Amino acid sequence: MQSALSSFSATSGPSALSLPPPVFPVAGGAKARPRIALVLGSGGVRSVAAIGIVDRLAREGIRPDVIVGCSSGALFGATIACGMAPDEALDAATSLWTAELTRQKRWRSLLQLLAPRLAGFDADFALRDNRLIAERLRSAFGSLRFDQLPTPLRVVATAAATGQRVVLEEGSVVDALLASMAVPFLFPSVKIGNLRLVDGVVSDPLPVAVAHDAQVVISLGFFGAVPRRPRNAGRMAAQAATSLINNLMQARLDAARANGQRIVPLHLRVRGRVGIWETAAMPTLCEAGRAAAEACLPELWDALQGAQPRLVA
Repeated sequence: MQSALSSFSATSGPSALSLPPPVFPVAGGAKARPRIALVLGSGGVRSVAAIGIVDRLAREGIRPDVIVGCSSGALFGATIACGMAPDEALDAATSLWTAELTRQKRWRSLLQLLAPRLAGFDADFALRDNRLIAERLRSAFGSLRFDQLPTPLRVVATAAATGQRVVLEEGSVVDALLASMAVPFLFPSVKIGNLRLVDGVVSDPLPVAVAHDAQVVISLGFFGAVPRRPRNAGRMAAQAATSLINNLMQARLDAARANGQRIVPLHLRVRGRVGIWETAAMPTLCEAGRAAAEACLPELWDALQGAQPRLVA
């Protein structure tokens, strides 16, 4: 697969993802429009719906000025931010998000669990290796840096030592994505600068506040289904973790709205259960994204008309 850098730099002419945004008349004949952010939360394979969402909005002349992503939302948001066309982005997504990534065992971790002092338990502990993830990311994005992206991207991760949200928007895109998807215990943390980082879902599963400079925020978030009957320790842990993430996401949304952010939520409707690594469902999810974008258009146009626009050339 070609890297995203070579892909967008070699493309000539406007793509479906780069149509002009809506403009509004203002005094003096100048043009103005609200600044739009697309915020993509953690949702496993479901976050790939973002590709269909952006494709549908582009037909209306609506494009995001900035993309904010957490975990899988950051991954699929990056395919959009680097200028991939919808088909190309979906093709990249099928390689970047597969169950194979979770099968790369780290045998040393078993010894670390059984004999932590003997094996030297430390901050690098993880049940799975992330080298295959890194390899796939480099295949898709190459050495791409944030300042080379056609659409600005902000990737959210979490400082392992403090639990604080960390926003990455400089340096290597691949390193930032590795950090944002580093699920604690499953994948090793990623060191960027002086910080050891883990999955952004730990601190902000739907980081709408990171889009504080946008007049309108289009958000795609996912509340997890809480297991009702914890029949084993794993389900009990999932019950607690899912409840914590759901409550954190709702609190973040409430706080953002209380601060005056105009948030247009997208509601993804998919029949049946979709597994977190169900790559075969990606085309269906992209279509569901297009349908969700279509359904939100009346609310989105109202938000755009009501927002304070900014002058553009």
